[in-house]
Amino acid sequence: MKQSKEIKAAIFVLLGIFLFLIGFNFLNGTSLFKSENTLYAVYDQVEGLQSGTKVTVNGLTIGKVSSINFLPKTDKILVSFTVRNDLQFSKNSVAELYEAGLIGGKSIAIIPIYDQESFLASGDTLRSRIKPGLTDVVGSEIAPLQKKLDTVLSDADTLIGALNTILDDQAQSGLNEAFANLSTTVTNLNTISSDLSNILSSQGKNINTTLENLAETSDNLNQITDSLSRANLKGVITKFESTATSLNLVLSSINRGEGSLGKLIQDDALYNNLEASTKEVELLIKDLKEHPKRYVHFSLFGKKETPYKTVQDN
Repeated sequence: MKQSKEIKAAIFVLLGIFLFLIGFNFLNGTSLFKSENTLYAVYDQVEGLQSGTKVTVNGLTIGKVSSINFLPKTDKILVSFTVRNDLQFSKNSVAELYEAGLIGGKSIAIIPIYDQESFLASGDTLRSRIKPGLTDVVGSEIAPLQKKLDTVLSDADTLIGALNTILDDQAQSGLNEAFANLSTTVTNLNTISSDLSNILSSQGKNINTTLENLAETSDNLNQITDSLSRANLKGVITKFESTATSLNLVLSSINRGEGSLGKLIQDDALYNNLEASTKEVELLIKDLKEHPKRYVHFSLFGKKETPYKTVQDN
């Protein structure tokens, strides 16, 4: 009876160990019931790769890294790993070493090739390559950037040195004075802006009244413009042009001496005759005033006529 209990306990222990091995291999992508192929790949460096790391194809775990060691008599690194034997990849497939994450170390991914020439078998050595990781990419990008930055800093240092050489004490004093004047100008502008703001605030009512008056004036101008647009300005202008043309013709005729007015203006003889006639009429009126009896007389018996004498005769 006692032996029966011991046998049962041993069976339970062995069963537990067996289940543990099955689970452990399942988690590592291997199986106790399937044989596996052992493959190899050679790398220049495998920093971050560890034994037990998963081997994947398109993200699917198909095996694990078995060992990492130096290739005999070289500084190359020989990595051996196991994969499932049911995979039908060509032995020309590539074992790519890549970064599994920012802090996850390195892993191996098989890039399968299906060339139908020969399928991989246990003991084959696959072609290898290393995929640049984020650190390598950043390093390769930072190196030229750092070189450019060094060049810029060198140029800036040269420029500053040249400026220090050009700007002596007197020039620096002038720049300081210019900046001081600029500061004063900005202060004055701020003061003017403040005063203007106060003026606008205090005169806001007057400004609004002025703007309203301007708006009213604009409306009146619009009404006047509308009235003018409705008026027959074209007819008035046409009549004015016709009148101006007729006046020009009359003035041209007068300038040529045509007509009475033209002859009066252009003919000196007519002017002289008119002047002489006017003078004689003036003398006649004067004599009539001084000697009315010469022109008006009444006599029953008749009277001898008195001859006319001019002023010169007297």
